[in-house]
Amino acid sequence: MRVLILLMSLLLTACGFHLRGQAGMPFDTLYLDAANSGTPFIADLRRNLEANKVKLVNSAEQADVVLNIVFEMPEKQILTLGGSGRVNEFTLRYRVSLRAYDLKGQEWIPAEEMSLRRDFVYDETRVLAKEAEEITLYQSMRSDMVQQIVRRLSRAKPQPQ
Repeated sequence: MRVLILLMSLLLTACGFHLRGQAGMPFDTLYLDAANSGTPFIADLRRNLEANKVKLVNSAEQADVVLNIVFEMPEKQILTLGGSGRVNEFTLRYRVSLRAYDLKGQEWIPAEEMSLRRDFVYDETRVLAKEAEEITLYQSMRSDMVQQIVRRLSRAKPQPQ
C-alpha cells in the first residue's frame, strides 16, 4: 500500500500537480485596515494570512503593505417569482472592495471590487432547511473570498506610477 501511495505521489508531482498550501507572499508584514474589524470575514482573513506566514502588525507605519478592506457586503436579491407571486429563487452575492498599497504611495492592488454569486432555490415548505442552506452558502462564499484575496496578495507587487 505504501508503495502505491509513493508511486501515485511521484506521478502527480511529475505532472506538475501540487496540493494547495501556503501562498508565498512578496512581503513580510501587513496592516489590515478594515472599516469593521469585528466581522467573521476579517477574522477568517486574519487567520488565513497568519497561516501563510504573514506578520500582522498594529499600525500602517510598521507594515510593508497595507490592505484596506473598504467594505464587505452580503446581498440577497429575488431572481424569479412563481405564478402565485411567491419567490422561487434568490441570488446571493458577496462583495468586497479592497486595495493594497505601501507607505511609499505605490499601489500593490489598485482599488477593486471582488464579487461572488450563488443562485439559491427557495422552498417555503422547508423554511428552516433553506435558512440553514443560505447561511452555509454565505459561509462558503466568505471562505472563497478570503482564498481569492490571499491568492491576489501572493501575486501582488508594486505597480509602476
